[in-house]
Amino acid sequence: MKSDWAVKFVLLSAIWGSSFALIKIAVDAGVPAVWVALARCLFGALALWGVCVVQRVPLPRDRAVWGHAMVVAALLNSVPFTLLAFGETLVSSVLAGVFNATTPLTTLVFVLLIVPQEKVTGKRLLGLATGFAGVLIVLGVWQGLAGDLLTGSLACLGATACYGAGFAYTRRFFSGNKQGATVLSAVQVSCATVQLAVAAPAFGGLPDWPGTEVVLALFALGAIGTGWAYVLNLEVIRGAGPTVAATVTYVTPLWSTAIGAVFLSEPVGWNTLVGGVIVIGGVLLARSTTERSRVRQQT
Repeated sequence: MKSDWAVKFVLLSAIWGSSFALIKIAVDAGVPAVWVALARCLFGALALWGVCVVQRVPLPRDRAVWGHAMVVAALLNSVPFTLLAFGETLVSSVLAGVFNATTPLTTLVFVLLIVPQEKVTGKRLLGLATGFAGVLIVLGVWQGLAGDLLTGSLACLGATACYGAGFAYTRRFFSGNKQGATVLSAVQVSCATVQLAVAAPAFGGLPDWPGTEVVLALFALGAIGTGWAYVLNLEVIRGAGPTVAATVTYVTPLWSTAIGAVFLSEPVGWNTLVGGVIVIGGVLLARSTTERSRVRQQT
């Protein structure tokens, strides 16, 4: 397990980096955003439960687990997946991938608010300010903000804010459960599937058949990007530790930018590249000294 974590780390970053292009393919074909989110969770849940069946993992019976899972599902899956898909109807997958790199910063904000053990430091505040400056550069604020660019960008940033709240909530109320990570992920994504199954017909109507290629893209997005990727992430955590595993956020935008530019012919402006680098720099600054020392010990 420990000897091949680096290969799995690269594979995981590529899978998550390609998710933005797969979403773009679906929304450009006319699939409503909420249905993209539902397909993503449905195929992801089926893949995760398949792993649980193979591993013979029992279903959690504690009501508190399911209650917290419903909250986590809304914050980490239902709402952000829908917002991200909606955002990509208005902005490129390249921009969406860069904005997603702000997730550690939004997570830090919520962790500082709800996790008592975490402390505010000058370096962390500087990291947050640097990351925010990077976002403004990506947006190209000197050109003015209005119309689809602003709406789509805010939707993508709203998704990262949900991730931040969800990761903080998970840390305090959900991840400490004795159940294994795979079954907890399966429960979480299944709860999101139920939530979106109710919301999709109400907010997205009944979609038309988008074509076999689009359905295959949605299947890959869910089964691989939201199913198998969870298992890969767990194996990287076990092999290299959680702190090293979390650095996948730095690599994912490289994949999303390359895939969007090469396969979808999306433009990549200088401000997107420079702003993305500054955002990642802000993330590095915002990390605590303890986290950095763990990385050195684990690598």
